Amino acid sequence: MEARDIKKLYYSISEVSEITGLKQYVLRYWETEFTQLKPGKNRAGNRIYRSHDVDTIMEIKSLLYDRKFTIKGAQQHLKQPSEKQSQIVEKMKIVKLSNSIDIQTLKDLKHGLDDLIKLVEQFKD
Repeated sequence: MEARDIKKLYYSISEVSEITGLKQYVLRYWETEFTQLKPGKNRAGNRIYRSHDVDTIMEIKSLLYDRKFTIKGAQQHLKQPSEKQSQIVEKMKIVKLSNSIDIQTLKDLKHGLDDLIKLVEQFKD
């Protein structure tokens, strides 16, 4: 998985499931247990997650799976956030590029921007 550099405004539950490595039913369950996790819904009634929702999910996942908190302990811990805790979550922000075409597109874009910078520098004088 690679760092989430390309942000979307909204993520579907299947995208969040893929990003976080959690099953969709786990995400739906966590909505009932954690008041901090409240994704909106679109007109069709499907969940739409924002970046901060994904960050909250990653924080909850870290508390439950890595740090071995109980659900009740994680709830209490989230009610009193600390600066150190936000640094841990910042390191865990991730996304998975869907395929090699995405990676190639980003590389092509980078090369194009490098060429544009060279042109601008030539005509700068």
